[in-house]
Amino acid sequence: MVVQPYRHSSGLVTAKTTFLAPSFEAERARLLNMPFLEPIDIIPWEEHWNPYDTLKDSVIFSAHDRAPRLMVDEEMRDFIQRGLGHSGFEIVGLMGEVERVRQIKSDTEVGILRAVNTGTVEAVRQMRKCLYPGLTESEIARTLDNTLRSAGLEPFFDIVLFDENAANPHGGTNGSKVLEPETFVLIDVGAHLLGYSSDICRTFFPPFLEPPTPDMPAPTRLRDKLEVWDIVFEAQTQSIRQFRVDASAASVDIAAREVITDAGYGEAFTHRVGHGIGIKAHESPYLNKGNHATLLQAGMTFTSEPGVYLVDRFGVRHEDIFLVREGGEAELLTGRRASGPWNP
Repeated sequence: MVVQPYRHSSGLVTAKTTFLAPSFEAERARLLNMPFLEPIDIIPWEEHWNPYDTLKDSVIFSAHDRAPRLMVDEEMRDFIQRGLGHSGFEIVGLMGEVERVRQIKSDTEVGILRAVNTGTVEAVRQMRKCLYPGLTESEIARTLDNTLRSAGLEPFFDIVLFDENAANPHGGTNGSKVLEPETFVLIDVGAHLLGYSSDICRTFFPPFLEPPTPDMPAPTRLRDKLEVWDIVFEAQTQSIRQFRVDASAASVDIAAREVITDAGYGEAFTHRVGHGIGIKAHESPYLNKGNHATLLQAGMTFTSEPGVYLVDRFGVRHEDIFLVREGGEAELLTGRRASGPWNP
């Protein structure tokens, strides 16, 4: 898909979109009913032609008296970028104003992000109510996927980890560990709605473990888990306070990292605190302690996901989505945050 500026005689600039497609797929492309106001333009190429030469020699580039420049998304396959380059295109990555267009979300985009992320959190909460002893990590992941689908969302990743398996933030084990009453469950999951992504994480105890009460405090063996849960939650709270216009991306990470470091777990927080989110689950800007150059702007949406990972013991991570707003506190786009390990 090639998007170019089209300048009307009035001075108005709109997008002109053209598709390069194999000849035998051109009609199928038209039948996709892509949501364009005008019929789509297709440049067809026969299978014995070079598709990149076909594009360069087409009418949309014929007026160029120099090598046409194409700005490509970083996920474009390498062989396509190399093919375009060999045919004489100048290839550059997303940058400047184009990148900022993706970073700043419209009201409609924010609405979709709010829906998909709130829905994903609620799917985790409702699924948790159904957990019982003996389930494996893999079985819970499959059930969660089905729960998301029942809500009209399309899952695209889920990470379900118990206790020491969660000490590796993204897992790596085979999903066979069995759920027991005192298991700390970490679930990191994402889904799509209308092309936009959710990315949330909750760490909790299963529903068949009774929460402590004033008359029956938590046993000693659970106290480390409860302490770390609270530390990570406070780290997320402090990071949220940095989601304001003209704060640096680094400040969000540093605020969370200071809490965890002061509590004695600094070396166990092994990744950045968050990233942009939108059409892609991971977008710029990235919230790491070295990113002092990027200043947050109203309309940017981010994850905040601090964590503590204690090898051979357990891991804790909390993740929610936030919208930076002009002149005010960040807006939570996941409905509500967790309020405890029995109420994620």
